[in-house]
Amino acid sequence: MTITKDPAAPLVAVVGATGTQGGSVVLALTESERPYRIRAFTRNVSKPAAKALAEKGLEVVAVTLSVENRGAVFKAFEGADYAFLVTNWAEHGDPPRETVEGKLMIDAAKAAGVKGIVWSGLPSIDALSGSKYKNVGHFESKARVSDYGRASGVPFVDIQAGGQSLRGHLGRQRFNLPLPPTTRMPIIDAEQDYGLFVRKALELPVFPDKQTWATFGELIGFADQTKQLSEVTGKNVVFNQIPSAVFGEGVKSAGTPPHIALAIEEVFTSVGEFGYFSEGTVVSQEGLARQPQTWKQYVEAQDWSDVLV
Repeated sequence: MTITKDPAAPLVAVVGATGTQGGSVVLALTESERPYRIRAFTRNVSKPAAKALAEKGLEVVAVTLSVENRGAVFKAFEGADYAFLVTNWAEHGDPPRETVEGKLMIDAAKAAGVKGIVWSGLPSIDALSGSKYKNVGHFESKARVSDYGRASGVPFVDIQAGGQSLRGHLGRQRFNLPLPPTTRMPIIDAEQDYGLFVRKALELPVFPDKQTWATFGELIGFADQTKQLSEVTGKNVVFNQIPSAVFGEGVKSAGTPPHIALAIEEVFTSVGEFGYFSEGTVVSQEGLARQPQTWKQYVEAQDWSDVLV
């Protein structure tokens, strides 16, 4: 643990520090032998997770990252040397809002004079598919923020979170998905391992400006994921490739709003046809402080009794 209050140590502003990705960044930096000051952003400093960070020596700051709160957002970044930025689209389901708030954070970090911005983005499905699939709003909103960050004049790297678990698409011990079983996905235990890639970016001799990185514990096809899940749990789990329209209807029938169901349908269908990574994405684990979990290790560490009988 090398968290310090020494002003000579770099100050890293971490958005979403009590969430999955931000929390992983905090974890990775606290594991480092290098000294860091960490400013943890949260909306509620009184919740247990925020109090736990304060007890570890982090500076915990309450801030709502919205355009209506612009002045407070800019103030929250003051003095930072680096910034980790993430948005929570799932909280509100509004891609244009996500883009506006992502740009706001970049502007605030730039005004603070940071030496580098790490942004948790996603690829443009529109661009990947040659505009065949244009309705994945929560990917496009993040991709627009990435473009804005790369043009900001501040050293900027887009470190994209891979997929974690297909638990939500597991029904009657079947994965019913609209893509080939050989389709490989970047699988990561984001809570434990995402931050390893952020730490690597911060500790490189030269900040990886304008690069896009994939984060993953393993690149693995859906058929192999299914096989390993069966082997570990002792349950007969089956992968079933279904038409995209049938998949989309299934997502809607679960109560998902139609526009979000369409976005989820197009994500999986596009990945099956065109792959997950945009051109030039750095897909490498070289230089990480430790090895991330594989899919099998993740499965072994989870309780699957709620979805497998």
